[in-house]
Amino acid sequence: MPGPPDGAPSRPIELLLGPRVAILAALAALTFVCWLWLADEAATMAAMDPAMTMPPKGLHDLVLLFVMWWIMMVGMMLPSAAPMILTFAAVNRRRRARTQPYVPTALFVAGYLLAWGGFSFIATLAQWGLESVALLSPMAMAATAPWLAAALLLAAGLYQLTPLKNACLGLCRSPFDFVVNHWRDGSVGALRMGLGHGLYCLGCCWVLMALLFVGGVMNLLWVAALTAIVLVEKLLPFGAWTARIAGVALIGWGLGLLLAGR
Repeated sequence: MPGPPDGAPSRPIELLLGPRVAILAALAALTFVCWLWLADEAATMAAMDPAMTMPPKGLHDLVLLFVMWWIMMVGMMLPSAAPMILTFAAVNRRRRARTQPYVPTALFVAGYLLAWGGFSFIATLAQWGLESVALLSPMAMAATAPWLAAALLLAAGLYQLTPLKNACLGLCRSPFDFVVNHWRDGSVGALRMGLGHGLYCLGCCWVLMALLFVGGVMNLLWVAALTAIVLVEKLLPFGAWTARIAGVALIGWGLGLLLAGR
């Protein structure tokens, strides 16, 4: 039986919805599952006795903590990567139409999420270390020392104003330029492209993600607020100005905490 015409959708979901809508639906479903899991975890934490003493974390606890961080990063960062993922998929469809080699978009997405998996590993170790020296509440997962919260806010605010932040944000906001300048053929190439784009996004947003230690890692309103900032920075026309304004606001917040703690 002959296959679909060159460049035509080949999967049932693509035939039903179209390739772009199918990809957006898959990204939305994955994001929804992540947020649903986070909501369940937050409800579980909220139901626990705040006075309960948490035992020291063992290897099993650290693995679960890493999984929590990675799922959170997927839920927070995947929506803002949608334009890049759609651009990669569109280029691959054109290559398929010209009978050139093409690869599944899932490989690019896997590379992107691998970059945030690396951040999740570092965040897990940071949380474990901060809890070990009583600078982070095991239950609220928020900084217990005002000076630490102030330091994180100041660091994030200052980073928002740096050339490195601006450069990484520019690459995140220009999917076509990234594809043109960083294209790699083959499955390994797609994975490397996704990883590379994830590292640029990491360079753009990692300090903002560290602010989860300020408002609480399981504070869903705080998680949603940071997600909204990332989305505005990356997707809207005034995103670059949003980054600068947020930077100034974070610096003011951090200075206010320092002055209040005197």
